[in-house]
Amino acid sequence: MDLGLKDRVYVVTGATRGLGNATARELVADGAKVVITGRDEKTVAEAAAELGPNAVGVAADNADPAVAGRLVAAAREHFGGFDGVLISVGGPAPGSAADNTDEQWQAAFDTVFLGAVRLARTAAAELHEGGVIAFVLSSSVYEPIAGLTISNGLRPGLAGFAKSLADEVGPRGIRVLGVLPGRIGTDRLRQLDGLSPDPEATRAANEAKIPLRRYGTPQEFGRAAAFLLSPAASYVTGIMVPVDGGARSGF
Repeated sequence: MDLGLKDRVYVVTGATRGLGNATARELVADGAKVVITGRDEKTVAEAAAELGPNAVGVAADNADPAVAGRLVAAAREHFGGFDGVLISVGGPAPGSAADNTDEQWQAAFDTVFLGAVRLARTAAAELHEGGVIAFVLSSSVYEPIAGLTISNGLRPGLAGFAKSLADEVGPRGIRVLGVLPGRIGTDRLRQLDGLSPDPEATRAANEAKIPLRRYGTPQEFGRAAAFLLSPAASYVTGIMVPVDGGARSGF
């Protein structure tokens, strides 16, 4: 199946590793061009070099109000176009409602929430018919995850924003959606499992609750996200798509 990605240009934030990087790899493999971001200049340059000539890296922090415009400009400057964005950021600090500090909430709000809103708002103003804006969110959009109180507070709000934006820009032929990773085997998930006294037992218990009985791979997430970003998914908008091995109980 031809996804129609050849020579399309995407911005993928938080793409030096994890789910953003996995998606960037799948996009490039199918012929797209990507601008990837990360906070560390050296790390983002190395990640872009690994992706090859159809990738360029930009050191950027989503909390910076100027970043959104810089990234769209970089896409146009390096590759002559801008067709979509995947907004992916690192997870907020773990913790409970009693433990998380005001500083942790503010830092997460600036990066995870407001930074994502700015990027989406800027992209919506710059995209034309056929453009797409996708958010990497979390299964916490539907069900709170124990020990991730900040994520539980912010991710559902972004899902609501994405739905509102989808309604607003749909008449212009622009799609907006969310991709909800379940337990995907990233460094972030290993860190969270590692917070328990017995990480291996924790993983086994978690896998037992997933119908496919295993964690997903970053590549599996990347393939799903690349499809949703592609013209092949041209009638898919305004929804949250779980990539979770069937873990979500609802329809």
